[in-house]
Amino acid sequence: MLPAIRLISEAAELAARRHNGMARKGRGSEPYINHLAEVANLLAIATDGTDAELVAAGWLHDTMEDTDTTREELSARFSDRVASLVIECTDDMSLPKAERRRLQVVDAPKKSADAKLIKIADKISNIGARIHSDPTTEERDDLVDYTDWAEQVVAGCRGGNSWLDTKFDDVVRRARRSL
Repeated sequence: MLPAIRLISEAAELAARRHNGMARKGRGSEPYINHLAEVANLLAIATDGTDAELVAAGWLHDTMEDTDTTREELSARFSDRVASLVIECTDDMSLPKAERRRLQVVDAPKKSADAKLIKIADKISNIGARIHSDPTTEERDDLVDYTDWAEQVVAGCRGGNSWLDTKFDDVVRRARRSL
């Protein structure tokens, strides 16, 4: 097992390399790595820096979904726990978007306590990225749609970390006020 600082640093480096050139939804051409950094940072704050594997999984939570990264690679490079958390947070991209969304709502309460924390941090980041000071009709519709759905997912994830729960409620309030 890598020391905590190396685990997080190497997870960030792999995430950056694998997502190189990808842009984030919701903020124009903002690099995708910014989303991963935000999720990892939310998890680090929520746990007061006591869980390096959780923070590493936050950096890597989209690598299997968006790149050719495998569970075996994550297990070998990081740990079985990191790989398992990433798997738990990975959607089956062969399914239509509506089905992936439905499954996230249904499966949220069944996730491990740590995967639930990653899901909440992910939704906080994604809602925040969709808040614009002067949204177009399309941006407003996307924000409403995403926030409504995220609230359903997070309803099945709450209770594991009061700070993250509050941060989620805060970003939802900001989103609703921005409309």
